Amino acid sequence: MNSTATTLDNGVTREDGRYALPLTTTIDLPPGYRPSQDEEYMNPRHLAYFRNKLRDWREQLVEESRQTMENLRDEVRDVGDEAERATRETENSLELRTRDRYRKLISKIDKALRRIEEGRYGYCEETDEEIGLERLDARPIATLSLDAQERREHLQKQMGD
Repeated sequence: MNSTATTLDNGVTREDGRYALPLTTTIDLPPGYRPSQDEEYMNPRHLAYFRNKLRDWREQLVEESRQTMENLRDEVRDVGDEAERATRETENSLELRTRDRYRKLISKIDKALRRIEEGRYGYCEETDEEIGLERLDARPIATLSLDAQERREHLQKQMGD
């Protein structure tokens, strides 16, 4: 596969017709900017918008995870009542499951951020089609187009039955 890369004036690279946004490149977006269908798909402003959205989401998850760990650490362990102890253990288990879910989400966010740097963000991993702005705005870690996602879910349903 012959790959051609061009670095533009603003530090953005364009490889095989797609933009990549290196970590070192900052794009100033106008206040309230939202990607539009009228713009070129996954142009540098789109990538900057989604990178900001992903980073903000990641920071929020890291902060919530940190607070969860502090709460578990600060909790008084010697509870006299068996029922209260069981309730606490159930709550702690739920907190830890939530933290594990956050850890997995953070990993997916990190992968999405790498795809932005590599010029692969916004394109389906299976079909290479555009995932779409609306889908990415709702689920910025999406890696599949809606059609590919539905096919995968249908296949998983068949395999599970």
